[in-house]
Amino acid sequence: MPRLFTGIEIPPDVAMSLSMLRGGLPGARWIDAENYHVTLRFIGDVDDGVAREVAATLDQVKRRAFDLHFDGLDAFGGRKPRAVVASVASSQALIELQAEQERLMQRIGLEPEGRKYTPHVTVARLRASSSQDVAAYLSTHGLFRTPSFHVSRFVLYSSRASMGGGPYVIEESYPLA
Repeated sequence: MPRLFTGIEIPPDVAMSLSMLRGGLPGARWIDAENYHVTLRFIGDVDDGVAREVAATLDQVKRRAFDLHFDGLDAFGGRKPRAVVASVASSQALIELQAEQERLMQRIGLEPEGRKYTPHVTVARLRASSSQDVAAYLSTHGLFRTPSFHVSRFVLYSSRASMGGGPYVIEESYPLA
């Protein structure tokens, strides 16, 4: 039973910039650069029939290519931080792409995504990091920013059930016009 999600790949030069953020945060498990991505829609564990339907349905997405960049670091989890993330700068094209995928996945019977969409790349997962350590790390690295990169496709990823962080396999790719 595959675990699926859609996402945007991160170009090697941007991934290198993100990987330079590694270190200096006790209790962090740093994500490998080859596993960086911006999730669009988590689909979850599905049987092969649903996986084929998802892949076919995503062919209906007809959007234009666009540019993105990262603008700052943040932590998810409130008082008990769970992850350090690089935030994607506001992009209407990205929001529309994600919303279309959400509508299509609901149309084929998948449950709606329960959380508000917050585009990001997870840089580190946190186990025993204190909120003070995370705050100190963010005060040093929080102004992180990358140059823009062009997004000319999105992909359907699969992963195995694990603690997160990959490895991810591209099952299908979908060009943007």
